[in-house]
Amino acid sequence: MKILMVLFATAMLSTSVHAAPFAKGDPKTGKTLHDKACISCHVNMFGGDGSGIYTRADRKTKTAQQLAARISGCNANTGAGWFPEDEAHVGAWLNQQYYKFK
Repeated sequence: MKILMVLFATAMLSTSVHAAPFAKGDPKTGKTLHDKACISCHVNMFGGDGSGIYTRADRKTKTAQQLAARISGCNANTGAGWFPEDEAHVGAWLNQQYYKFK
């Protein structure tokens, strides 16, 4: 019985690990938040339309967890005032548009 409980718990945990990143985020809402709070800073850093931060050859963000951490860090550093669900929306849009994490 104990072994069955361990196997069940392991199966449940592995399912949550493989869930789509930013599944609760709305990309459309995320784009609006991103465009309002992120573009001006990214244009100052990378020029053009600012998307170079996401498309550069030496991209620093390689996992959905790293993307979520960067979004949270930018939120805190810029004072955007986003709630966690807002960060999930932005993550959903960035993932859909640039990263394609599964």
